[in-house]
Amino acid sequence: MKRTRLGSAVAAMALLALTACGGQSKEDIVEKARGASTRDKLEKALGQPSDIVKVGPMERWTYKASNGEVVFVIIGDAVTLQHTGPSGEKKK
Repeated sequence: MKRTRLGSAVAAMALLALTACGGQSKEDIVEKARGASTRDKLEKALGQPSDIVKVGPMERWTYKASNGEVVFVIIGDAVTLQHTGPSGEKKK
């Protein structure tokens, strides 16, 4: 019984985490990030991104949304560009 309850608890927490990440729309994310001109301000507004890609002084922060994703490009400490689009996942 303990194993079943533990498994259910873990599954519920995973579902909650997944919902929290994808529950916002692209528009919600962009609105929350409005005025966030530095890495710290962006992270304070949106939390940790779903994915970070680093290339030299440039970072690409991706936030998953319920209707796609929002990508921010950070150079040094400055948020320089944002892009919204469909999810990066390829459909089969």
